[in-house]
Amino acid sequence: MDKIKNIVQASIDVKQMVLEDDQLLQTVSDCVSIIVTAFKNGNKVLFCGNGGSAADAQHLAAEFSGRFYTDRDALPAEALHCNTSYMTAVANDYSYDVIYSRLVKGIGNKGDVLVGLSTSGNSKNIINAFEVARTKGMITIAFTGTTGGDLQLLSNKLINVPSTDTPRIQESHIMLGHIICQLVEEQYFTH
Repeated sequence: MDKIKNIVQASIDVKQMVLEDDQLLQTVSDCVSIIVTAFKNGNKVLFCGNGGSAADAQHLAAEFSGRFYTDRDALPAEALHCNTSYMTAVANDYSYDVIYSRLVKGIGNKGDVLVGLSTSGNSKNIINAFEVARTKGMITIAFTGTTGGDLQLLSNKLINVPSTDTPRIQESHIMLGHIICQLVEEQYFTH
């Protein structure tokens, strides 16, 4: 029982640090504005991640393309790893490191937003995707842990959760992602 309580408390502690970090909260607010503007300009939001972060990327893309709180039109958002035939072919024929960058090069457009989730900030396939996105004039948003890793230097906006513990980081990523989805939905469909 104590172990369970300690884990719950650790999650609360990270979220409390997020709550007290005005700069991080401002970055989240900035990301809302960026995504609303992209959607209003006819652009799309693409998501990428690995493992649990891929699951979170897919989850957040579905909140936009499906619905969050309100019954409304779909928004153009997609997780890049959902086409398993593409992903396994490129990983096999080229390298796992280019699964996202190759697709971003093919379907990314100027003004689109690329959201990459990587608790370390050092996932090579996401770094490569961010590099390609920058050359295409896309806006990059990284969800990471404390340091931001290498993605820190490639991100227009960095949401770096103040933790080095992967599960605690991912719990905060989904919370902050849900906040972004809610606020984007409210602002896009009411203004």
